[in-house]
Amino acid sequence: MARRSTSSSTGRPTGNPSGPRNRTPQPVRVRRRTFGDFVKAFLAFVALLALVVGVPGALAMTVGWPLPHSAPTMDWLSQPIGVDTFLNTLTVIVWLAWAQFTACVLVEVKAAVSGVGLPGRVPGAGPSQLLARQLVAALLLVGATAASLTPGLSQLGHSMEGNQKGTVAAAQATPGLLAQQQEQAKSTAAALAEQAGHAAAQAQAEHGSTTAAHGATKYYRIQPPEGRHHDSLWEIAQRHLGDGRRYKEIYELNKDRVQPDGSRLSEASLIRPGWIMEMPGDAHGGELVENPDAHVSPDVQQQIGDYARTGDHAQQHQQQQQGGQHAGEDGATAQISVPSQRQAGDAGTPAQAHDASGHASSGSASGSFFGSAFGLSEALLGAPLLAAGLLAALGRRRRQALWQSALGAVGGRRGMEPPTPTGDAQDVQDALLVGADPEGVRLLDRSLRGLAAALTAESRSLPVVYAAWLSHGDLHLQLAQPAGKPPAPWQLGQDQTFWTLSRADAERYEDTDAAAPYPGLVSLGTMDDSRLLLNLEAVPGIVSLSGREADRAAVFASVAAELATNGWSDRMTITLVGFGADLTPLAPNRLRHLDDVDALFEAMEAETRQRRGALGAAGHDSVLTGRTGPAQHTRWAPNLVLLAAQPSAEDAVRLAELAADAARLGIGYLVGTESADLPGASWAMEITPDGKLLAPLLGLELDAQLLPAVQQRAVVELFVEADPERDPDGPTNAPPFLVDISEQGRPAVYARLVGPYEIMGLDTPDGDRSALLHEALALLLLHREGVHPRVLSSALWPRGVTEDVRDALLDRLRAWLGTDPDGSPRLRSDATGRLVLAKSVVSDLDVLRSLYYEATQGKGVGSRAVRGRLLTDALVLVRGPLLADRAEGRYRWLTHEIIDAQLPLLVADIGLALSAFHLEKDRAEKAIEALGAALKTAATDERLWNELLRATHATGDPDRVRALAADLVTRSGARGLPPRTEALLDELLPTWRDGAAATG
Repeated sequence: MARRSTSSSTGRPTGNPSGPRNRTPQPVRVRRRTFGDFVKAFLAFVALLALVVGVPGALAMTVGWPLPHSAPTMDWLSQPIGVDTFLNTLTVIVWLAWAQFTACVLVEVKAAVSGVGLPGRVPGAGPSQLLARQLVAALLLVGATAASLTPGLSQLGHSMEGNQKGTVAAAQATPGLLAQQQEQAKSTAAALAEQAGHAAAQAQAEHGSTTAAHGATKYYRIQPPEGRHHDSLWEIAQRHLGDGRRYKEIYELNKDRVQPDGSRLSEASLIRPGWIMEMPGDAHGGELVENPDAHVSPDVQQQIGDYARTGDHAQQHQQQQQGGQHAGEDGATAQISVPSQRQAGDAGTPAQAHDASGHASSGSASGSFFGSAFGLSEALLGAPLLAAGLLAALGRRRRQALWQSALGAVGGRRGMEPPTPTGDAQDVQDALLVGADPEGVRLLDRSLRGLAAALTAESRSLPVVYAAWLSHGDLHLQLAQPAGKPPAPWQLGQDQTFWTLSRADAERYEDTDAAAPYPGLVSLGTMDDSRLLLNLEAVPGIVSLSGREADRAAVFASVAAELATNGWSDRMTITLVGFGADLTPLAPNRLRHLDDVDALFEAMEAETRQRRGALGAAGHDSVLTGRTGPAQHTRWAPNLVLLAAQPSAEDAVRLAELAADAARLGIGYLVGTESADLPGASWAMEITPDGKLLAPLLGLELDAQLLPAVQQRAVVELFVEADPERDPDGPTNAPPFLVDISEQGRPAVYARLVGPYEIMGLDTPDGDRSALLHEALALLLLHREGVHPRVLSSALWPRGVTEDVRDALLDRLRAWLGTDPDGSPRLRSDATGRLVLAKSVVSDLDVLRSLYYEATQGKGVGSRAVRGRLLTDALVLVRGPLLADRAEGRYRWLTHEIIDAQLPLLVADIGLALSAFHLEKDRAEKAIEALGAALKTAATDERLWNELLRATHATGDPDRVRALAADLVTRSGARGLPPRTEALLDELLPTWRDGAAATG
């Protein structure tokens, strides 16, 4: 069926007044050619004809065959070089140049006609291929309906079947023609919109206006490609329904129906010329037909008639009368698994599961059933990968502060008790604990590194990956172009550009030393329960982000924070321009802040030159080929530039030139702009005030991942407070809960956590809830400042739980703990809604901290006898590691805590203080006994071993010192002794090296 077009004075289709909210160029249609276009095309045709046909013809007629007609002999080398020989040599060179140019023309024509991927590179062509590209482009200006645009990353999550959860299609425009194509897209969109609007008006007049709009079934026949433009459901919906996002309605009306060629529509992005699409009732435009229609051929009428009998029109007509938009939404919702049917442990957003008693549970990170109670950040609750990265980085920062404090003098030190966050910082920390999905990060990291290791083993290069989708636990990689069969257990997805890994296969991956293959992946948001991670370093050019300044800032902060702290990257540089000076505490080694665009150009122009030279010297085509092989851990870390400030027109052009070859070099650019027409932008996105991230030309409409200003400041505050270099001489923090250690302070409930878990003062609860009650009490005892109910539920049920199940457990916990003699409950809620234990409920860890505090900063400071008694009582409480007998699979929330680092340091400090107490009176054996007791819990603390050497030396027995030195050498293994221990042995036992050599 031929296209039929009419015109109208309107600027958009008349059927739907609402258009896309994204201001990026709309899907492209036919535009009117100017006389200049025909002149350019004619001159390009003449030039191509002359170069491709005229040059060989002229050579053949004037010079003839330039090579010898027979095999040359040795005498040929001694003959003089005449004019003929010289001309023949030049002729051969011209023939080779012609062959190379002709190959360039063929490559460019193939890429232009197919509209898929970048043109291949002809070896050594350079300027020849550039000339061929420009001539071919000029020639095609009069034959193409539109510029080539980058199709979508969409559809994954719209039609998920099995492990093939959706569709994401992508191609990229030729970089050299990008600006020209975008200008063509803008000028042609309005022209065809006018035509379509007029066609709708004329069709209504011819058919009585109401029948076509409300009752008749309309069809559209997929058109063959014209030039570099291919039909898509998005463009059809935009043209005939007024909103490209309504492509889902067309997909639902035609899904799985037999097409004229015998195939079926199964993926929204995979449509073929000649297919027939039934359209919603409010579709309009001159390209649509009804059945029967005299304007089409009998064959097409027959095809439409046969196709019409495959659909349930009565039901569809009823749905359309209720509103075409609602029908489309219902159809889209049907593609999403309901919560009770989702797989447990979704890596993208926590899935629903069932607890031990069979209660239905829902994702803890989604926040759907808790609302926004108690001020927790919904932005962080819905960002599991970002929250996990921030939480892990914060834990490392706090442990670093503890270890650095351990190098100070024995006694109370500021770093022993990290400050307890309050206000917004406390709310953000709780949101991180609730929203984090560390298991999803671990699986993503292992899966990507496992893929890199498998490809290295097969001597294959890493494919270029544009994006990754996490959908119901499965990982989908969208490749820039087909790369063959993936290594097992990866499988091909819905087409050759998708590699898919199921969660079950991902869980079988072990840790590997392969370098992180795609460190530039960063979460942008979710669509239909699928989480999109865009590979910023692989985008062919610039990614632009438009929208309000505050909304853009929230996106930039989220991207920067996740890149700085994610767990699937080794090394990288994130260059922040125009924002983010206060974000650097998150990762000082990764984040680099520049003040303005001039500083950016100075830095990136130098780095671009350096990377090009390094790639050439190493013989690599791109950084991806450098991430496999022996040098994978030392080279080719990405540099991702986040430019939040609007560049000037001149700077934008300069930036586009700088980014032209960035993807090959491992450099990515995300640039903020007030409008959607940033020059040189390959992919354009828009953030809306309601938190939607739109990219119509990519087929994306995401619920954006954001880090708003309030939460950003609170996150930074957490990291600043944990900085080990911040005010090292500041006041010492007291323990969060000091116990009355006198006889009058005997608690009503006493729990022993240091060693095997025991509870005194309470009856053992009956039933299956006993383990949960014990775990909940342990969490509350380790957080005397209070625990948010959502933090408690996410700790006990990492895969989520419903509110009624959580509240039932809290009721049982309150009843189990009981009340104090004055009638007050031992478990209560404070003013912020957090759960707090009464002072009558105490743990041995509380007592241990209080005893040490009193010995070093309280009563023991002025009394030696009191100090010795308090330290001795403290060391007696230590029976082993924290919760030594905890069941496997429980208490996983301890991985987010720093108590596993605090307790050994605290025990070591107690042992060191008690040893010093005894050595003051020359009681070396008592000192050795105290140090030995501390080493049972803090066996790796170098300070204890060094003090043990001193105490053993104080006994005056050199044989004991030699035996201890030999034991230390054996324990150190291949790593060798720490420098401080070696220096101490040199001082106390100068001959220890001889004994170590003899032992070795």
